[in-house]
Amino acid sequence: MPDEGKITVLIADDHPLVREGIRKILELEAGLQVVGEAATGQEAITLTRRCHPQVIIMDINMPGLNGIEATKVIKREWPQIAILALTIHDDEEYIIELLRSGVSGYVLKDIGAAELVQAVYQVARGVQVIHPGVAQKVIGCIQKQETFTPAPVSIPLTEREQEILIQVSRGKSNREIARELFISEKTVKNHLTHIFHKIGVADRTQAALYALKHGLTNGKLE
Repeated sequence: MPDEGKITVLIADDHPLVREGIRKILELEAGLQVVGEAATGQEAITLTRRCHPQVIIMDINMPGLNGIEATKVIKREWPQIAILALTIHDDEEYIIELLRSGVSGYVLKDIGAAELVQAVYQVARGVQVIHPGVAQKVIGCIQKQETFTPAPVSIPLTEREQEILIQVSRGKSNREIARELFISEKTVKNHLTHIFHKIGVADRTQAALYALKHGLTNGKLE
């Protein structure tokens, strides 16, 4: 039975040693509880229906239904569940496809134990987590305007805040944004503080990723 007050986690990976290693890492953390392990995408869906985890650590390459397809099914049925992709892949096609499917985080398997634990806590709180190397690739896609069709969401930003976020996603500095929108740099900084708080991000990179995920990079709100 899930321990009330703990963040429940499901591990989905087709390698038993990987699952065992992740479980041991998470079980050392008092605030986390592993409620299941899946070796395939279909098992991940089945266990999600049974255990209702708050966070799923999802591998991409699994036999049968892969992690991407499993993520799409899970996010359709349980959009509140945070999915953290943990993979060896940093190819743009995987990154964009997983962001499209609704993952809350994308980290590589070379991260340390402490970083993995922190990532679980962050996605559970609604913060998007992207490995720095992966983030740079996504930002490159944003700057080339290689956007995708986002899932319908409610953007908690004012029209002015959306304008500023669009400029951030295009790699503009505060000074450039101020000049573009005919406002002061201080006003831009104040808006960014509110934007980061509203969308639950910590920096400009995460804000740009949010803009990509929600279709704001083409200059209009989807």
